[in-house]
This record gives sequence, structure tokens and C-alpha cells, in this order.
Amino acid sequence: MAERGNLKAALAVFWSFFGVRKRRDYEADAQSLTPAQIIIAGLIGGVTFVLTILLLVYLVLQFVK
Repeated sequence: MAERGNLKAALAVFWSFFGVRKRRDYEADAQSLTPAQIIIAGLIGGVTFVLTILLLVYLVLQFVK
């Protein structure tokens, strides 16, 4: 069951990054997820996003040279 909760937290954070959460989905997540799950998923998602952007910039700069 913990895997399902972690996946729900990851999906909630993913869609929240885009700002396209439906109210009923937000309310369902608020009832079923703990703040710790959301914080950890948000930190992992933020770090992944930043590292992906850095990798893309690095690859573009290597291509331009």
C-alpha cells in the first residue's frame, strides 16, 4: 500500500507543477496523503526538474561548440 501512496504523491506533485489539478483531485489527495509524502515528493520532483534543465543546457552547449 505504501507504493500506491508514494505514486499518488508523485503524481499529485507532478500535476501541481503544471498547475492543472482539479479541485476534487486536490481534495482527494488532501485526505489520503500525508504532508511528509508531499514534501518528500516535492523535493524529489524539484531536484529532478533542476537537474534535467541543467543536463539540457549542458547538452545544448556541447552541441553549439
